[in-house]
Amino acid sequence: MSGSCAICQKRKASRFCPAKAAKICAVCCGTEREVTIDCPADCAYLIAAHRYESEHPRSLPAGTALLDETSPKDILHAHQQPMAALAFSIAKFCAARPATVDNDILSALEALAQTYKTLSSGVIYELPPEAPLQRELYAALRDFLDGIKKQQAERAGSAAFKNIEVFYLLVFLYRMGLLRTNGRPRSRLFIEFLRRQFPQAPELQREQSRIIMP
Repeated sequence: MSGSCAICQKRKASRFCPAKAAKICAVCCGTEREVTIDCPADCAYLIAAHRYESEHPRSLPAGTALLDETSPKDILHAHQQPMAALAFSIAKFCAARPATVDNDILSALEALAQTYKTLSSGVIYELPPEAPLQRELYAALRDFLDGIKKQQAERAGSAAFKNIEVFYLLVFLYRMGLLRTNGRPRSRLFIEFLRRQFPQAPELQREQSRIIMP
């Protein structure tokens, strides 16, 4: 049907979808956005939706992993640089692998936090995520954190970076991600948040706009 939505083929197309390079209806835009549609970050409709979501924070269901952990109040103040470096490492990983979505980050952070929790009790037990991209991020962050711990251990007069402290930082970052994302399968809302924390970093500059208006 002429002028119909490129997705449902039923309703009238009313807006251009850059991901589909076609016009779709408002209903499909709302229901399929970041679900079946891989939306570019600079889509005007996506930006508007994210603005609305930020004004109406999502609540986390009971039983969400790591929510019952109580972190020391001064943990972030005591380890500002490692936290910033960890956040930058995640953002850099995502910039190099555009297919990464928020759920990939959250899965890697949760698994890594559980690893460091066991390490802090003297047990060596790892259960990396099964998905290849999540497993790759898990390994990259594990290597990065091991490097930081080694540097601090070799630095004279520097306090050792304990496994339990790494665990608390990972828990904080994981919780932040849960609150910053919107829960949609292809959401990159948390990734965009991390990227904006380092506006001057050339490694994190977004690729040229994918939006080509008809």
